[in-house]
Amino acid sequence: MNNEELRQRTMKFALQIMSFVRLLPSGTEGQVMGKQLFRSATSVAANYRAAGRARSKAEFISKLSIVVEEADETLFWLELLEESKLCKNPELKKEAAELLYIFSASRKTARENLKITKSQNHQVTK
Repeated sequence: MNNEELRQRTMKFALQIMSFVRLLPSGTEGQVMGKQLFRSATSVAANYRAAGRARSKAEFISKLSIVVEEADETLFWLELLEESKLCKNPELKKEAAELLYIFSASRKTARENLKITKSQNHQVTK
């Protein structure tokens, strides 16, 4: 999956979460958890977009780390909504888990590539 496809996928996910949040109960629990879920899911898309505009490899990894954190938080809110029996959506939960896996793996690869680059640069300067 290329960068543009991931941008579109995270945007679609954010839109699906927005629709899901509209269906939550209007009580305090639903509203508080809905706001948190809304914030974290849209942050996945926004920060992945920002990662694509990073000025350095280190900045890219930093932005990707935020994406990982927000994807994990999104999964948490979906799990909490399900466990509390307030509302559940297995498809969104599956997508959140897949995005978390993808971005965690991407961050790991980016970190390894940065170490290799730094090691190569260090050898050249000796």
